[in-house]
Amino acid sequence: MKITKDNEISLVKEILKKLGASEEDCELVAEATIDADLKGFTSHGLGRFPQYLKSIEAGTINLEDNITIEKETPAIALINGNSGFGQAVSYKAMKLAIKKAKEIGVGCVGVHNSNHFGVTGFYSDLAIRDGVIGLVIANTEPAIAPLGASKALLGTNPIAIGIPSDTYIALDMATSATARGKLLEARRKGNSIPEGWALDADGNPTTDPDEGLKGSILPFGAHKGYGLAFMIELLTGPLVSAAWGKEVTGTADPTKDCTKGDLYLAIDPSKFVDPETFKEQTEAFCQEVRDTGDTFVPGDLEVKRIAEAEANGMEIDEKLYEQLKEICSDLEIDIDSYLEE
Repeated sequence: MKITKDNEISLVKEILKKLGASEEDCELVAEATIDADLKGFTSHGLGRFPQYLKSIEAGTINLEDNITIEKETPAIALINGNSGFGQAVSYKAMKLAIKKAKEIGVGCVGVHNSNHFGVTGFYSDLAIRDGVIGLVIANTEPAIAPLGASKALLGTNPIAIGIPSDTYIALDMATSATARGKLLEARRKGNSIPEGWALDADGNPTTDPDEGLKGSILPFGAHKGYGLAFMIELLTGPLVSAAWGKEVTGTADPTKDCTKGDLYLAIDPSKFVDPETFKEQTEAFCQEVRDTGDTFVPGDLEVKRIAEAEANGMEIDEKLYEQLKEICSDLEIDIDSYLEE
């Protein structure tokens, strides 16, 4: 079964609307969900959507959300998300960072008391669209064990960077060998995971996603990924009045309050250099990279995947279909009307 871009957006919005979400939240969650699937990050798209519905049912997502700005200066702000949809809180946080960057050159906004927000790059993309550089980091429930240890203590702690240019230049990655969502997706589909992704609870390598979720996910690049995850833990925990380490909950378990933190940074290139010159030099470097051979610039793969998904639709596996069918049945929505064979 497949679903088209427009049908996925409509389905997500109809489900959320029937559950009582605001028009704005329906729109933002749908946009973030389809963004993940179009880019090929299916573990954070429609496949992750049932988690949000469980959070609504458990009361860990507040449908009456409205952010509170707890601290603010011309350059920074600290936001309490009041347990709203992570997508809505993050959108508002990034937009505020962009506004500040446009005014004084840089904007930095910290967030706590939010929820899982989908793919990190969706928010750095917002900066690109407004002609500024975007950088987004976040922490998650423990998934990575410190080097030499076997018990998970750090999150997969993603980082995304977007550079405004005439072509799409963007990096979106976890600091672990893979995102936790990839293991959750593999478990749902009944698939094994590649060697080198995870360890079981005893610290032994495993290709069983369930054992990996019980144990720990390896950092990418050994000490390099671990070091980056460690630093992000501090920048999105203590710095923004959020939890860190073993106290971070709610990014994978929807029944628990989400205690993670996020940091959104926007930089206006025009405050440094002529923006057109910046774009020209950026594109020149990208071309130098491409001219070296059969390689790619960060963002190229996503552009290719988006084109393929928009042309051919996106696959819905049987188990995800059953989950969505149950959800839609309870809400008197005809799931099959949204799907194609």
